Amino acid sequence: MKERGTRLLKLFGAALLLVCGTGLRGQQQPTTPEGDTTSGTAKQDAVHIAPMERTPRYKVCLDDVLLLSFPLSPELNQRVTVQPDGFIILPTVGAIHVAGLTVAEVADAVKKAYVGSLHDPIVDVDLADFQRPFFTVLGQVGKPGQYDLRYDITVTQAIAVAGGFAPTAKTQVFLYRAISSNWAEVRELKIRDLLQGKNITEDAHLRPGDMIFVPEKAITKFRKYVPYGVGVGMSVVPYPSAY
Repeated sequence: MKERGTRLLKLFGAALLLVCGTGLRGQQQPTTPEGDTTSGTAKQDAVHIAPMERTPRYKVCLDDVLLLSFPLSPELNQRVTVQPDGFIILPTVGAIHVAGLTVAEVADAVKKAYVGSLHDPIVDVDLADFQRPFFTVLGQVGKPGQYDLRYDITVTQAIAVAGGFAPTAKTQVFLYRAISSNWAEVRELKIRDLLQGKNITEDAHLRPGDMIFVPEKAITKFRKYVPYGVGVGMSVVPYPSAY
């Protein structure tokens, strides 16, 4: 059972790469080859994972639309779209890279860009259009896919939004959550226990970008390749109960 869970984590860690494009990996300590003379401090730094912010601010993404306002120079007011390379183009100052910055950081970057042409510039930045928060559900559900995260929602509610469990679904699911640009937290949730009123406080609340994977029952995989039922040369074989 443990080996099967490990294989699932490895397989759907790769799926997360395809879905999110962020190169997320499950949390595990990297092995060090024999004879490595790297100091203990350096090794700790190499595997250090930055803690996730409690209330992270929105960071500008590609195709976001920004409204730039100059209270003292209204002729410079403009509406700009973040280009596929992460830059915005401003009159007289050229390109500024803003993808990955908060709105406040974008305002600071624009101010610095105009320092040469404006005396003590004042700039206000607002989001006119932006990437909506979303979550993804993969595996054995009615409607796998990506959904808008419009309100506070738990894992069990998200599975219901995605069409509920398919008949082939196992009720032991995995929640993948990014904690940095290179690391993801993988959490196992026993939904059957939650639905039976056990450990209901463990029904995790989703955050933007979370991915839920619902694996397939082992017995379902078995039935795909092994004949069952009564027939010539066959006998009735009881199957173990499924989740």
